Amino acid sequence: MSRAPPARTRPLSEKPPVPAGVIIWTEASRFDTLAAFYTDTLGLQPISSRPGHVAFAHGSFRLTIGVHNEVQGRATDPLRVMINLAVQDISSTSGRLAAQGVPFLRTPELEPWGGWIATLCDPDGNTIQLLQLPQEPT
Repeated sequence: MSRAPPARTRPLSEKPPVPAGVIIWTEASRFDTLAAFYTDTLGLQPISSRPGHVAFAHGSFRLTIGVHNEVQGRATDPLRVMINLAVQDISSTSGRLAAQGVPFLRTPELEPWGGWIATLCDPDGNTIQLLQLPQEPT
């Protein structure tokens, strides 16, 4: 009977993985609506765009929306993954989105850690949280 090799620890010279991005997959018939929500409604600026693909970036982190032939319909478990988008003024941003007809699951609320959170969904039902981080003490 063979045994599993012993677990190895990471060599000191190897750095741990770092988050590089998130991909939101959707079906082809829903792509244009979803891409328009992120660009036109939320106001994110694409760094690349082609049929069935749009990407946004902040530093080296990417948020990508793409078409996948094995994805159909809206998200069936929208709370499994939440996309956090940092904003400078959560009242202004949430007010602008509400005026555009975006429904909120949670209007802006102050959190015990000092920041503010508001929660909404994109057209595919993926959960998005707007975060206003606490101000640094001066």
